[in-house]
Amino acid sequence: MKTDSEPTPRFGLRSFRAKFVLVVGGAVLFDLLLSGGLALWNVQELSRDATSEVGEGLTTANQEYIRSYADSTALSVDLLLDRVHGDVKALAGVLQAQIDDPVRQQQVGATLSHDAPGSVKVVYDTQGDWAQNLPGAPSVVSVWGYLLGADHSPLPGVQQEIEDSTVIDLVAPTLMASGSSKLQMYYIGPKERPIFRTVPYTDQAQTFDRLYPGHNKAEFWEFFFPGIYGSWQQWAKDPASRPVPDDITQTAPYTDAITGKLIVSFFHPLWTRDRTGIAGTAGADITLDQLAEVVERVKIAETGFGFLTMSTGNVVAINPSGQAIIGLTSSSDAGTQGVTGLERSLRGSTQPAIASLPLDQNNDGVIQHIMLDNKGERVPYIVVLKRLKPTNLWSSGPIKSETMSVGIVVPEREIYASLFAAQESISRATNRILLFQIAAIVVSLLIVFAAVLGISKRITAGLRALASAAQRLQSKDYSVRVSIPTRDEVGAAGIAFNRMAEEISFHTENLEQLVDERTRELGDANQEISALNEKLRDENVRLGAELAVARQIQMMVLPKPFELEAIPGLEIAAYMRPADEVGGDYYDVLQNGSRVKIGIGDVTGHGLESGVLMLMVQSVARALQETNEADPHQFLNRLNKAIYKNIERTNTNKHLSLAFLDFEDERVTLSGQHEDVLVVRADGEVERIDTLDLGLPVGLEHDISQFIDTRDIPFGSGDVIVLHTDGVTEAEDQDRRLFGFERLSQSVQKRHGRSAEDIKTGIIEDLMAHIGIQKIHDDITLVIIRHT
Repeated sequence: MKTDSEPTPRFGLRSFRAKFVLVVGGAVLFDLLLSGGLALWNVQELSRDATSEVGEGLTTANQEYIRSYADSTALSVDLLLDRVHGDVKALAGVLQAQIDDPVRQQQVGATLSHDAPGSVKVVYDTQGDWAQNLPGAPSVVSVWGYLLGADHSPLPGVQQEIEDSTVIDLVAPTLMASGSSKLQMYYIGPKERPIFRTVPYTDQAQTFDRLYPGHNKAEFWEFFFPGIYGSWQQWAKDPASRPVPDDITQTAPYTDAITGKLIVSFFHPLWTRDRTGIAGTAGADITLDQLAEVVERVKIAETGFGFLTMSTGNVVAINPSGQAIIGLTSSSDAGTQGVTGLERSLRGSTQPAIASLPLDQNNDGVIQHIMLDNKGERVPYIVVLKRLKPTNLWSSGPIKSETMSVGIVVPEREIYASLFAAQESISRATNRILLFQIAAIVVSLLIVFAAVLGISKRITAGLRALASAAQRLQSKDYSVRVSIPTRDEVGAAGIAFNRMAEEISFHTENLEQLVDERTRELGDANQEISALNEKLRDENVRLGAELAVARQIQMMVLPKPFELEAIPGLEIAAYMRPADEVGGDYYDVLQNGSRVKIGIGDVTGHGLESGVLMLMVQSVARALQETNEADPHQFLNRLNKAIYKNIERTNTNKHLSLAFLDFEDERVTLSGQHEDVLVVRADGEVERIDTLDLGLPVGLEHDISQFIDTRDIPFGSGDVIVLHTDGVTEAEDQDRRLFGFERLSQSVQKRHGRSAEDIKTGIIEDLMAHIGIQKIHDDITLVIIRHT
């Protein structure tokens, strides 16, 4: 029961009630934050997934739309070119039929000459030194000065060419009026008679004089189209040499000598009757405006545009605003000979992303994202290139294959406008949901904390009573008792507290008696512990003495330096370091006359038992050597039998790996199973000899004769043999990396040519540097044998 003297618990930070509120409130807070956080995370994930799905869908749709637009534009350009090709082929077909039927050609020519003399009669121009028919005929025919005779009339063969070509007056006007729009259609004679007949009639030769002064003094084909005629002649010899399997040859854009406009010409060579030579060409021109019209009709989004480019990057057609956006500059390659071309190359663009656009087959129809500089602002654009059909192209040289491409350029912010709007709408909806979710969490927290504060007082009432009673007990008021009516753990704690108070009261009254009893008990225990400590010290002294004696005996039976130095022809240096006071490694050098036997072994484990077994092996090996047992097989088998019986008698679970080297007359015989033997030849070559198949661990079986084998090792002057136990190769550094056989080999090689003692010392230095401050866990034994 609470009295007036009991302290009143406060709701401080150290009170149980405060801790209860903190723990319960914290748990609820954690739960609400976790669940609310997961809900918020799920909302954000749903928003991201929705945005991603919408983005992927709209992106795919927009990209497919752009690709389809590029495909349709490319098809439009291909269709325009195909229609021109068809008209040129139709004209070429009529002319070729005339050439293949000379009789009909002559009849048609004669008839037209009679009915339309204006098409075959030419008048000499003294100023230009050429002849041309007068206006009024359907076509204009120009005859250059070097094709005229002394009387300024066409040479006979040239005049016949003029008459034969009049058939164009019947065909070309119809072709000009149908099909695709063409600037002009014409016939040009072969290299020997290159008359130029064109429909419709124009001031042809006069325009040539104005644009190309001096052209009348040069051979027509080589002056205007160098290389094209030679390519056709090659086609005549080998039709398979055509770059594209089609007779149509297209020129790059150039300035027309007749109209002065930028045009593209389409030639169809005509063949001689035997198809071995060139009989002239049929041709048609279209203006660059016609190609540009197809491309300039491109209208995608608000400011998207198209362009037509050659594989070299030269842009054939583009609207002015698009030219400015992709940073193109125009220039002409005007010269004194040949046609004048237009140069407006992507490679010369002021926009690096445009200048580096790939135009190869791998980029056909691929969506490319680039950044263009627009008035100091970096603006993302999408570019799609669609390749046209390949064609034979002439551009000042031999004819080659050309594949032009249609390009579509559109700003990303325009083509993805719907995507951005959808993403913005999803973002706004997500933010609203997040705000509502956060508000719900805050309200829940307020309600929970109010409830926790309300019930904390009732829940902790019993604990407060226990705390008050404990304080009175601390003040040595052993009569205190608590009354907790609840039947829970707190009530049980109150009952236990009352019992404890009773026991404390009882023990306090009998404390002096208890202290005397405990003091006597502690004195007796102290005397017993002192006696045990004295006995333990005596035992430790005895064991230490025994181990010292065992270690002394073990070290005493090792070969002495003077014994090793007395062996002729060999330098032997050895090192042994036990892991404990007594080690389990064995090595010995036994000499009996001219025979030298060198043994090395490793007893399982280390300590006194292993050291004793090592001494047994040393004694038996010495005895067998003194009895002149020269057969390595019998030597090892007899030694094993003796050791096996001793192990049986001592009832120890020990055995050892053991190998011997027999050296006599510069011959080494290896027997027994132990670690690999390392041999370093006089020239530095390293050999690693496995002993696994040369024996069996000694002491495991009574008879191991069937497992013993030998191996002869050449051992010449300057050669070195290294024997070791696993304490060398399995020594660990601070990172638990083993010293290993490779490091051992490298250490020996590094000291190649030195004495056995120097090699031993160097290996031990490398080994100890590797181990560092690590504890040595296994015995270390190393034997170096060098043939002098």
